[in-house]
Amino acid sequence: MPQPRSKIHIAFEIGVVLKGINGLLELIGGFVLLWIGPGTLQNLVARLTQNELSEDPRDFIATHLREAAGHLSDSAQLFAAIYLLAHGVIKALLVYGLLRDELWAFPTAIGIFGAFVMYQIYRYAITPSGWLLALTVLDVAVILLTWAEWRRVTKARAARSEGR
Repeated sequence: MPQPRSKIHIAFEIGVVLKGINGLLELIGGFVLLWIGPGTLQNLVARLTQNELSEDPRDFIATHLREAAGHLSDSAQLFAAIYLLAHGVIKALLVYGLLRDELWAFPTAIGIFGAFVMYQIYRYAITPSGWLLALTVLDVAVILLTWAEWRRVTKARAARSEGR
């Protein structure tokens, strides 16, 4: 008879699914950056932000998107694409392993997500961002939930092997 799932387990699954969605978006973003050139990206950003800037010429997000797209060189775009693709692949593999309760995935995810947190803290110190702060908080929560889930899975496996 299956055990009822705890709130921590449900929170873990939600956090891991959110990391999976984040990884999928990074993969899509990486492929888009590989597929289109900087000029096309600048035109796309200009079209996407045109209405918002016509209503509010100082819109924070729209002005920063345009500025970022305007400074994007071929090499910077390639770096961003590879960075996003690498992050996306790593997260996809980890999410797959975590949702399947693969023991290797738990310490690996804790270490890699911890490295992401350290880098994000470094980036936040240079350029504070609400999105970066929110992503860092989510990563720390997922690390803590992964630790708790790892303990649960290893205890359950030990109990099953002792029961044989």
